Amino acid sequence: MALNRKIFNNSFDCDKLKEECGVFGVLGLNDAANFVALGLHALQHRGQEAGGIVAYDPSQGFNSARRFGYVRDNFTSQSLMETLPGSLAIGHVRYSTAGAKGAAIRDVQPFFGEFAMGGAAIAHNGNLTNADSLRRELIERGSIFQSSSDSECIIHLMARSLQRNIPERMEDALRRVEGAFSIVAMTRSKLIGVRDPRGVRPLVLGKVGDGFALSSETCALDIIGAEFVRDVAPGEMVVVSNNGIESIFPFRRQNSKFCIFEHVYFSRPDSIIHGQSVYETRRRIGVELAKESPIDADLVCPVPDSGTPAAIGFSQQSGIPYAMGIIRNQYMGRTFIEPTEQIRNMGVRLKLNVNRALIKDKRIILVDDSVVRGTTSQKIKEMIIDAGAKEVHFRIASPPTAWPCFYGVDTPQREKLIAATMTEEEMRQHLSVNTLKFISLDGLYRATGEKEGRDTKCPQYCDACFSGEYPVLPSDMLEKGFKLKHAEVVDGS
Repeated sequence: MALNRKIFNNSFDCDKLKEECGVFGVLGLNDAANFVALGLHALQHRGQEAGGIVAYDPSQGFNSARRFGYVRDNFTSQSLMETLPGSLAIGHVRYSTAGAKGAAIRDVQPFFGEFAMGGAAIAHNGNLTNADSLRRELIERGSIFQSSSDSECIIHLMARSLQRNIPERMEDALRRVEGAFSIVAMTRSKLIGVRDPRGVRPLVLGKVGDGFALSSETCALDIIGAEFVRDVAPGEMVVVSNNGIESIFPFRRQNSKFCIFEHVYFSRPDSIIHGQSVYETRRRIGVELAKESPIDADLVCPVPDSGTPAAIGFSQQSGIPYAMGIIRNQYMGRTFIEPTEQIRNMGVRLKLNVNRALIKDKRIILVDDSVVRGTTSQKIKEMIIDAGAKEVHFRIASPPTAWPCFYGVDTPQREKLIAATMTEEEMRQHLSVNTLKFISLDGLYRATGEKEGRDTKCPQYCDACFSGEYPVLPSDMLEKGFKLKHAEVVDGS
């Protein structure tokens, strides 16, 4: 059955990039684990494979629960939540990024370690680009790993630190790692949040009653009635206790490189990230698209749900009516299992259906957030044509995804990215659509509020998946033979 689940999910979910995880933590609230469960539910879009919660109670110590599947299916049981007492708790939802990583419950975070000065739990959003070399070094020095996760390296580095307390040990450990990390951690009395020096992945601080919360996104603060206080700054460590908030900057200052794809797809549209409304940014992307690539047509239709704000913006700018030409089945979860090959091959149709009466004999502009492999785009186009559309024009709310992400996003190998092997015109022919246009990188930057577009000398965001310019060298991947953009030019390959 597990094999069927893997095959089936891949049949229709494989053409979207997946954020590896979301993190959430609460201090100073009775039954903190219940608040964490609500926060994780709001962050479910960032990781749907598994989730975990660790809580601390002075009389019962640390307790944890880790489960596969949705938060709603696991962390709503009263009997389970009663095993997680206390006013301090952290949680994590995840995707696995490769192979069998997702097969073992030991890979599900938060991870816990017992140190001389007490226990600590850690939940990590992102990816360590030097995890392989760190892991080899730690094993050679006697560390015994329990999981295949890169995040466990942090626990082992903390264990080997000579610093006097857990926050200082965490500082020590994080100075050794490379890549992207937003971390929510806890001791017996403290809630800790840390972002990497470039701030690639998001992390926000909230206030609820007499307590505090840390979260990947503001939408999870909303669900528990917390007030958004501020972003945790790139390279900042916040240590929250009953005495208040301590802010530390333990790393060498570097230019901020927030992930621009958070604006395009990963974050929920009702979140505020990087100081901006996600919905409004996506609407402005649609406006820029309409300015850059106008087309005469009858209807603007989003590919739901992530293409919706951009389609609204495109319609507003172009004056072409917006319409729901494709309807999403809201009750089609990722865990839906149907054992027959025939049903599995239906793929996209299980999630999306065409509004035939609306589409027939119309020239349709389809707005989607991205094209990764092109398989889903092709199937959607076929559905639109089958419904009787006269023309199909694709408008994509991100530049061509031509490079893999190594900072916490489940990206396929480069040769499987359609934009890595085809020009825009070749992609148009491959998809058999009348026109295909992507927003330019400058247009995307303008939509995020950068009026002058992208600063080519020092880009304001991490846009490696579009540009091939990696702000942090992926040392593990380079060791395995991955070639950077400039290396391809040098080699002539």
